Amino acid sequence: MARKGADYIGTMEVQAKHRFDEASLARFMAAHVPGFVPPVRAEQFKGGQSNPTYRLTDGASRNYVMRRKPPGKLLPSAHAVDREFRVISALNRTDVPTPRAYALCEDDSVVGTAFYVMEYCDGRVLWDPLLPDVPRDGRRAIYEAKFDVLSRLHAVDYAALGLGDFGRPGSYVARQISRWGKQYKASETETIEAMDRLLDWLPAHLPPNDETVLVHGDYRLDNMVFHAREPRVLGVIDWEISTLGDPLAELSYLCMLWRTPKDWGGLQGHDLVALGLPSEQEMVSYYCGLAKRAVPDTALWEFYMAYNLFRVSCIRQGVYARSLDGTASNVRAAESGKLVRPAAELGWQLVEGIAGAAR
Repeated sequence: MARKGADYIGTMEVQAKHRFDEASLARFMAAHVPGFVPPVRAEQFKGGQSNPTYRLTDGASRNYVMRRKPPGKLLPSAHAVDREFRVISALNRTDVPTPRAYALCEDDSVVGTAFYVMEYCDGRVLWDPLLPDVPRDGRRAIYEAKFDVLSRLHAVDYAALGLGDFGRPGSYVARQISRWGKQYKASETETIEAMDRLLDWLPAHLPPNDETVLVHGDYRLDNMVFHAREPRVLGVIDWEISTLGDPLAELSYLCMLWRTPKDWGGLQGHDLVALGLPSEQEMVSYYCGLAKRAVPDTALWEFYMAYNLFRVSCIRQGVYARSLDGTASNVRAAESGKLVRPAAELGWQLVEGIAGAAR
């Protein structure tokens, strides 16, 4: 689901809990990043929730980006910067726009935790799905660009890129429900009846679709950098939870934007025609045309929507729990906790709609 607000835009001074030895980083970059000129100066991006993300400036005024694991106690398998680096490096050889990957460091002695350095894409991150800073007649092109890149990602021959072992083929949704359900329970702070119902219902009603593609895992508008003036994606970012998965699971995640209320940053309740924005159905058809896939039937599509609302609730609960112990990197991480219950309840409403339509 989209996030909005000035608190997520731009950089800030590095937070005290995320500071590191810049001289040590400069020594590493001098040895591993071609063209780097010491020293290095770091600023922290406001928007990164999971892995602290920094804009680095070297002695020649060139910019880079560093993503690192946060300090503190972490959930199992979370914050996998090595996986991010691996997938970005592979996709650098395809037509999927990704920042150039420079160097991975798994030696905690350099900056305190594992990290990698990549290209800084000098463009726009569009946090608001209403695109208020884009002229009305240019907004549809932005939406088409993000769905076009998604279709290109799902068409990648991941095995030929050396990513055949990047995840397990098949049973993606079942494994995701199990994984996020366990992480939700590990970070649970209150009982939410809708979440418990979804935990029971979703595994018992899995779809037959078993197609496997490379998925980003958190594919949405604010995880891509657009060209400063053109409706063109320069780089898709934040690949932490990328894996081999189900294309409809990822497509429906992107389309949750149309199902979530405007006070959550969604499109529901807005006059899309007046705003020059496409409908959910238009973009599903657009993607399916590019990807040469059949448009999913209603019951199947609604299952995926309910699944994604469940998944988002689990992720937000994890972010909220980290805010309580001080390891979350986003300045507004605590606010994630407020949306866990309503997202789960919306997901359960969709399930009840599926059941009602079947009777």
